[in-house]
Amino acid sequence: MGSLLEDVTQEFEISSEYAKKRLDKVLSILYPDSSRTFFQKLIKSGQVLVNHIPQKSNYQVEAGDFISITVPKSQEIEILPENIPLDILYEDQDILIVNKPKGMVVHPCAGHYSGTLVNAVMYHCKDSLSGINGIIRPGIVHRIDMDTTGALIVCKNDYAHLKIAEQIKSHSVTRRYLGIVKGMVQQDTGTVKGAIGRHPVDRKKMAINERNGKPAVTHFKVLQRFSCHTFMEFELETGRTHQIRVHMASIGHPLLGDVVYGNGKSPWKLQGQALHAAVIGFLHPSTDKYLEVEAPLPEYFVSLLQKKL
Repeated sequence: MGSLLEDVTQEFEISSEYAKKRLDKVLSILYPDSSRTFFQKLIKSGQVLVNHIPQKSNYQVEAGDFISITVPKSQEIEILPENIPLDILYEDQDILIVNKPKGMVVHPCAGHYSGTLVNAVMYHCKDSLSGINGIIRPGIVHRIDMDTTGALIVCKNDYAHLKIAEQIKSHSVTRRYLGIVKGMVQQDTGTVKGAIGRHPVDRKKMAINERNGKPAVTHFKVLQRFSCHTFMEFELETGRTHQIRVHMASIGHPLLGDVVYGNGKSPWKLQGQALHAAVIGFLHPSTDKYLEVEAPLPEYFVSLLQKKL
């Protein structure tokens, strides 16, 4: 169906393959870039009409139903610098590499317009940040999950951004993670392959999706086996959203504390998955020399390893 445009009404007719399905579910299938929750809000506010009449999210569509969707123009959000301490691993005139703490969102999004890494780097770097990704993501060339800790590159100018982005796209950036998974992984080393795309039902999750997903490859190595858990190193050949979390869950070893792809239960009251972006390496955008930076393990992770897991 393409993408939804702001301040533009889009109209279409329901085909027979979607008959008897919920209105919100059908819309999230037809427009996979937008979540089911997003459409529920549009429907509730009267921005979605069925045969020119407002309906509820659970309305079951029929073949031939005429749908019109209007996405209101979004309000401009002012993102402000905030004096938030940064754990800086490396810095020069082109790039900044920070050790992101657990619980910090990388860039502003719904429900998180302050306290993000972007707010912090805006204060630290002033006006020296790349603008390629817009006002919401200044300097941000890649991301890690809110509850994943570790090394993250911030670009101070557009040239650096483009050079780093090219390496990320070609999968030439070295990315090694450390994590603790549930269960005893029997192989000392191995590789998990499986295309990753949106979950067919839960649009907030990713899943192995060979039909609509993008190729994903994760190499792993066992570092230490405990009674019920395994301490592992992961090296990414690709960098899909939630890649390590999805791949390890797919082979029966979800990350410890992962509330999305595992049950999240543990006796240590973890805040999300035990996963750390330990090493990042790439060709420096100005010198073209290989630069590799290591982020030390956070205290909670060290403490876990000292327990009888």
